[in-house]
Amino acid sequence: MQNHEIIDRFLNYITAERRYSPLTVRNYMHDIEVFTSWGASTSEEFRLDKVEGRDLREWLMALSDAKTERGTRQFSAASINRAMSSIRSLYKYMRREGIVESDVFATVKSLRTQKRIPKFITQQDMVSVVERVLAQLHSEDWIERRDALLVLMLYTCGLRLAEIRAIDHDHFDDNYSTLRVLGKGDKERMIPILKRVSAEIGDYITKNLAENICTSQEKALFLSKRGERISRSDVQRSVARLLRECGVQGKCSPHVLRHTFATHLLNDGADLREIQELMGHSSLRATQVYTHSNIAQLRSIYDVAHPRSGGAASAEKLRKLGEH
Repeated sequence: MQNHEIIDRFLNYITAERRYSPLTVRNYMHDIEVFTSWGASTSEEFRLDKVEGRDLREWLMALSDAKTERGTRQFSAASINRAMSSIRSLYKYMRREGIVESDVFATVKSLRTQKRIPKFITQQDMVSVVERVLAQLHSEDWIERRDALLVLMLYTCGLRLAEIRAIDHDHFDDNYSTLRVLGKGDKERMIPILKRVSAEIGDYITKNLAENICTSQEKALFLSKRGERISRSDVQRSVARLLRECGVQGKCSPHVLRHTFATHLLNDGADLREIQELMGHSSLRATQVYTHSNIAQLRSIYDVAHPRSGGAASAEKLRKLGEH
């Protein structure tokens, strides 16, 4: 079977059958293109259905050794593992369809990566952010209102970027107390909305309708300046700009707000399973990463409070800590 036939069938499988998001499909296709381009550069007769384990190991070594013009590594271990995951999915599909018989990944291992603690905004800083966005929701400028509600909903609902873009007016119940979200793999979940946020959503929609901001039949909650559904880049720019204006340091992105949502829930005693359901994680493993944030916070408290930590702490501080 020709390479393009295999790729076309796999593309149809992840799009129509698995119903992966457009972004996920694009990433898979990019990784497969990188792999097939590498294969074609090593042999004019490179065929996906003839690949062996040693070919995959050579490809991984090529990615690991690739350098930029400045001499730095072109691909991180995490990027290489993601690419390998895409190709592994392709060959899992090929085995299922009988295109190949053996598991070519049987002797191929992922690269070791350093575990990263998800970046999040502290609760103290988020108090300032929330105060700012609540005030901005009553601005005369509808773009400022839009950006404020974007930040508020990302933080209070823990949404992915693609999920917040996809919200339509009819995804809420009658009083905006519940939001229906279609997540990865078209998995639907219901997210409760805080009473204050529900009121702000209702006011936001009412003002937009009164000002005739949407000039078409567009149902999207968040619109661009042209009255169309807001783009990914507009969401990213708007969120980053507003967070920086609020004095947030470091990375400012929609995903940081999603991490912040989960971290704050965990720090305030929410059950890990509940957080998993709210965030739409298919596996608890994805949610457990936030326990590292919790441990990091406890470690910082320990360093300040413990009399043997080597800092300026005292037994009195440790006693007071136990009272809270």
